[in-house]
Amino acid sequence: MTIRFRIDQLTLRTTEGNVRYDFRSELTILSGPTGVGKTTLLELIKFAFAAGDARLAAVATDYVTDVVVDITVGQDRLRLARSVDPGKRKKIRVTDLLTQERMPDHHAGDDIPSINTLLLTKLGLPSDMRAAAQKGKSSKAGNRVTFADIYKYVYIPQYAMNRDIAGSQDDYYTPKRIAVFELLFGLTEPDILALQSEVNLLNGEIEKQNSHIEAVKAFLRDSQTTGRLEAERDLMAAVAAQAQAEAERDSIREEIDPVIDRETQALRDLLADAERSLADAHAAKVSLSRQKDEYAAERDRVHADLARLARMQDAGMRLANIEFAVCPRCMQSLNQRNVPSDSCRVCLQTDPVEGLAIEDQYETRQLNAQLQEMDDQIDVTQEQLEEVTRAIVDREQLIRNLTASLDMRTSHRVTPRLQAFSDASERLAAARARQEQFEALLRQWDRVADLEAERERLKLRQESLRADIKSRKAALEERKRVVLGRLGSEFRRAVIDLRIAAVESASVDPDSYLPTVNGKVYGRTAIPGGGAMTAIQIAYWTSLMTVALGDVDTRYPTLLILDGPRLALNTAEDTCAAIYGRLASQASANAGRVQIIISDNEIPFAYRNGYPLIEFDYSNPTISPVRHPGKANVELIVTEDETS
Repeated sequence: MTIRFRIDQLTLRTTEGNVRYDFRSELTILSGPTGVGKTTLLELIKFAFAAGDARLAAVATDYVTDVVVDITVGQDRLRLARSVDPGKRKKIRVTDLLTQERMPDHHAGDDIPSINTLLLTKLGLPSDMRAAAQKGKSSKAGNRVTFADIYKYVYIPQYAMNRDIAGSQDDYYTPKRIAVFELLFGLTEPDILALQSEVNLLNGEIEKQNSHIEAVKAFLRDSQTTGRLEAERDLMAAVAAQAQAEAERDSIREEIDPVIDRETQALRDLLADAERSLADAHAAKVSLSRQKDEYAAERDRVHADLARLARMQDAGMRLANIEFAVCPRCMQSLNQRNVPSDSCRVCLQTDPVEGLAIEDQYETRQLNAQLQEMDDQIDVTQEQLEEVTRAIVDREQLIRNLTASLDMRTSHRVTPRLQAFSDASERLAAARARQEQFEALLRQWDRVADLEAERERLKLRQESLRADIKSRKAALEERKRVVLGRLGSEFRRAVIDLRIAAVESASVDPDSYLPTVNGKVYGRTAIPGGGAMTAIQIAYWTSLMTVALGDVDTRYPTLLILDGPRLALNTAEDTCAAIYGRLASQASANAGRVQIIISDNEIPFAYRNGYPLIEFDYSNPTISPVRHPGKANVELIVTEDETS
């Protein structure tokens, strides 16, 4: 069944006041000259749904603060309110109009909860669908199907009226456009889309396994190994060579062991003792050198203290010769006092005894005693250092003598066997290295087998999914034939009704689902005049709606918004009248089931009184609280592709 989807009311809150529009009828016409804001009104509705990038005019961004739209989706009635302010537009305020309950704010992006998820759920569609490419070797899961993709079948903007059907001009968008069409008309299921996404992802996994297999095989080719059997044979040969080398080495070791006699052992023990005593002597030398340095540093410190005391006495002697005329503290004159000859003029105390040498003071005597003691310690330490140095020289000479004796005693008896032992050890190491090399190669062959097994598992899974997809599509094949047959018949009838003279044949392409006119798919059809292209679009969109309304198994939304269908028709009054006649007939025949909103510069006279007509002009623009700048100052909403 089709999904009842309609706009009940639109409210624009502006800095100058609010304006409200009701859309209660099956057909509502917005009429007025270019520049009064009709497209702005429709783009603000798109903005409220967060259905892609809406083209907001300057009057909207400068004066509109909030867009509020009341909608009916199925059995639900919702109010969506979105701020135009860039800092606030990321969230949409949602109210359930049936219960008058404020729902959580929904995000315009992918954050949870998302307005996209809410609207898709209300339309009976899951929010995690992906439209994967069904041809070629794509390894992508496909782009996510959003409400913005569904909205392309609801709102046909003015810029797309003569050139594009639901994004058909963008090749990259084709898989998603086809997937959305099939979803809306029940020609596919979300499960089939999920299976196709998994098939594509498996393409990537299989390709990755192929790359790994090729890389490992390239390594094996570089190792000059032709196959697993050859690697196993070489490994067995390496194991045998290792066993033979181990046996030879053990035999030589048994021959070498009895060569060591008592005298040789005694020389080795003496050599070990000499090496230990040499190490102890070196350690003692380091310790004594450190002690000597510490004593020297302490002696320098004592010398510094003696120098300090000498400077203090010198300073006292210099101050003693100064005759103060005033008190150095309170600056009062001292000349008026009678001072005894043996007293200080300042403090009146007895002058200290003159001529006491600094060496006679207690602190000086103590420092000189310490200095003498440290000199003695330094002398003793120096003598010990000299003894240790001589001992080191003696130990080194002893070690050289003992080493020479051992070399002379063992060279004739042990060296040949040691050479044989060394050769056997080298053969053993080489055998072990080859064994490890071939074990590594066998592990790589095992890896190849594992990768190939995983690749086969992925291929089997992919074939199973493809079979499942094929089976599911086969079950829908009859429905597809019926739906496309009805759609083709309805489209041909619509083309005839609209009196499009340039059309000789019309159908719907079974692969792209686009109109086919004169044997060519829409967009590549050589039809002169934009009016014919517009008429073909109207015929196509109304045919989709007609077929969907007559089919209980579709999910097609019953809302159609057309912006400027007459713009390219110019003086084609017959075609224009036929277009409005078809739209009016469709609205009348499906009262309560469909909603059609048309924005146009001018409408045929015969249809001015049949349905609600909202007329605008430069003194009464769509955003009426804001004064219109005048026709000459209007900035039209266009894109680069429209102006190029």
